[in-house]
Amino acid sequence: MASGQKVVKPMEVPGTPGRRRGWTTTGTFWTASAHIITAVIGSGVLSLAWAIAQLGWVAGPAVMLLFAFVIYYTSTLLAECYRTGDPATGKRNYTYMDAVRANLGGAKVTFCGVIQYANLVGVAIGYTIASSISMRAIRRAGCFHHNGHGDPCRSSSNPYMILFGVVQIVFSQIPDFDQIWWLSIVAAVMSFTYSGIGLSLGIMHMLTVMSSELAANGGIQGSLTGISIGVGVSSTQKVWRSLQAFGDIAFAYSFSNILIEIQDTIKAPPPSEAKVMKSATRLSVATTTVFYMLCGCMGYAAFGDAAPDNLLTGFGFYEPFWLLDVANVAIVVHLVGAYQVFVQPIFAFVERWASRRWPDSAFIAKELRVGPFALSLFRLTWRSAFVCLTTVVAMLLPFFGNVVGLLGAVSFWPLTVYFPVEMYIAQRGVPRGSARWISLKTLSACCLVVSIAAAAGSIADVIDALKVYRPFSG
Repeated sequence: MASGQKVVKPMEVPGTPGRRRGWTTTGTFWTASAHIITAVIGSGVLSLAWAIAQLGWVAGPAVMLLFAFVIYYTSTLLAECYRTGDPATGKRNYTYMDAVRANLGGAKVTFCGVIQYANLVGVAIGYTIASSISMRAIRRAGCFHHNGHGDPCRSSSNPYMILFGVVQIVFSQIPDFDQIWWLSIVAAVMSFTYSGIGLSLGIMHMLTVMSSELAANGGIQGSLTGISIGVGVSSTQKVWRSLQAFGDIAFAYSFSNILIEIQDTIKAPPPSEAKVMKSATRLSVATTTVFYMLCGCMGYAAFGDAAPDNLLTGFGFYEPFWLLDVANVAIVVHLVGAYQVFVQPIFAFVERWASRRWPDSAFIAKELRVGPFALSLFRLTWRSAFVCLTTVVAMLLPFFGNVVGLLGAVSFWPLTVYFPVEMYIAQRGVPRGSARWISLKTLSACCLVVSIAAAAGSIADVIDALKVYRPFSG
C-alpha cells in the first residue's frame, strides 16, 4: 500500500488527456478507500448513540441504513460524472465544480461552489472543535481519576484549538491531495481504533448494567420510540432533537463533497476511474455502516436516554481512564488527517485561481521541496491564514453536537443528492417523464424535505446554545 500512491511526472497519461495540474497519479482502490474512510468514519460516529437515542430502536437503525443506501447510490451516480463523454477517455473533471460546469453549467456552477466550499470550511471548523474537545477530555479523564467524579475539572478549550491550528499550519504545506495518502492511511487506522474502543466500552457497560440487580428493564436500555417526553424534555424539544439526529447521521456519512477530488487521485484506466471509485465506495460505505450500527446501537443500549452527544468525551465512561486517553489521542490524530482531506480542495481551488491570475509571479510559483512538503511564500501565507481563520471561528463556536447536525443537514441534499442526480440525468440523457427520471426526481425531492427538517432542528439547537454562550469562554 505504501508504494501505491507515489507521484510521477511526466505530463501525459498514455491514451488519456493530461491532467491540468501536470501530475500523473497512481492511486489505487486501497488508497481511494483510505481517503473515503478517513472522511467518513470521523468524529460524527461519536454522536450516533445520541442520535439513535432521539429516534429509538425502530427509527434509529432504519434511518442509518436508509442514509447508507442513499449515500452509496448517489455516490455511484457522481462517480460516473468524473469524465465527460467516454468513461475511459473522455475529458476529466478534476473537481466537483468542474463536473457541474461540464454537465449542467450556468448559475448551478456558482451555487455548487458556494455550497461545497462553505461546507468544507464548516467541516474544518467542526474538526477543530472536535479535536479540542478530545484533548480537553484527556486532561479531564486524568483529573477525574485522581480527584474523583465530583470535581468539575474545568478547563478552557481555546489552548487546544490553537495547538491543533499550529499542527495544521505545518501539514498544510503538503501541496496536493495525491501526496497526503499516507496521512489518510494513518487517519483511517486511528478512526477504527477509537471507534473500536468506543464500541468495546459500550458493550462492557451494557453487560455490566444487564448483570446488575438495579436494572429495572433487564439491562438493555432505550425504547422503541426514543427519548421520553417528561422532566427536562418537552414535546417541542423531542421534535427538534429528532430532526437534529437526522443531521447528525447525514454528517456521519458525508464525503460526496470531495468524491471527485478523491477520484482524481486514481491512476488512469484500465479499469476506469469510475469503476475503481464505485468499488472503493461500496467497501467504505459497507464498512462504515457496520461500525456505525455497532457503535450507535451499543451506545444506546448501554446508556439509553442518557447517551451523550460525544461517546468518548461526554463522560458516559470514566474508567479505564488510560483507555479513554488512547481513544481520544486516536481521535486527535485522525482529525489531523481528516482536516487535510477536506481542506485540500479549498487550497487547490484558490491556488489554481492565483496561478491563472499571476502566471509569472515568483511569489506564487517558486517553491522549495522538503520531503512531502513544498514550501512557497504564497502557500505558506495563504494556507496559514486559512488555518488561523478556522481556528478563530472554532473558538467562537465550541458547541460540537449542534455544529455537527447543522453541517450535515445543510450540505446533505445539494451535494449528496441534487447535483449527482441532475448531472447523471443530463449526462445519460434520461428521458423526461420516464420511470427512471421520476424515480430520481422523487429521491431528490424526499431528501430535500429531510435536509430542510434536519436543518430546522439543528438551527433551533444552535439558537438555544447561543443563549447561554459567551465568545471565547470555552
